[in-house]
Amino acid sequence: MAETSASRPASTILLLRDGAARDIEVFMMVRHHQIEFNSGALVFPGGSVDAGDKEIVARSDLYSGGEGLSEVDRGFRIAAIRETFEESGILLARSKETGALVDAKRAGEVADAHRVALNEHKISFLDILADNGLQLALDTLVPYAHWITPEGMPKRFDTWFFLAAAPPDQLGAHDGRESTDSIWVSPREAVEGGESGRFKLPFPTTRNLIRLAKQPNVSAALEHARGLSIVTVMPVMTKTETGRQLRIPRGAGYDGEVFEVGAVG
Repeated sequence: MAETSASRPASTILLLRDGAARDIEVFMMVRHHQIEFNSGALVFPGGSVDAGDKEIVARSDLYSGGEGLSEVDRGFRIAAIRETFEESGILLARSKETGALVDAKRAGEVADAHRVALNEHKISFLDILADNGLQLALDTLVPYAHWITPEGMPKRFDTWFFLAAAPPDQLGAHDGRESTDSIWVSPREAVEGGESGRFKLPFPTTRNLIRLAKQPNVSAALEHARGLSIVTVMPVMTKTETGRQLRIPRGAGYDGEVFEVGAVG
């Protein structure tokens, strides 16, 4: 077994919209094949909490809707919104002047002006918010799940999954760096694509898509998430004759406790 590493705090957002057909849709991206973790996988936007996120936590003028949250919880939400902006251009923020959520036109202007420089570490997210009179809309995120990478893996994450309604007409676009493609897809179609081999889906992504597919629309999904009691999931992995078996808490709400996940690879 590989030596267990400490888990890094991380966040991800399931951005939702009501599809033209009956199904709810979620924004997903294909991770670049040269990325070290989950290369080539279809994933939700997200990434690690970094030092810059903690600097924003200390600046309460740069976010709204953080009342009642601990500093750690605010950091997870700030990272989720930052990573989503970096990777997709979608911005969950309010105008400090009007209190209104940023519309697609304004989000596009901010992304066009700053997204490349942010991804190249030439400007901080804190400075972008301050210079553009923006406050991150922490209250638009609803906690949905909490997963920790199994022990024994060389790279481990302590990840919060959030649901959020995608702002109207903010369609998202992959960055071409960490992600090479992006799609709006129904959870059902994404899961079917994972089963057929069309998509490469990490296990937590699959389980959360299956759970999300039960919801008929964005409003119902958010309401369901608000009523959840989040159970932390750290799968216990066992090698079997046919591959790997993962055990997770039955109370986590994923329709089971033991899952066969195929060949070791």
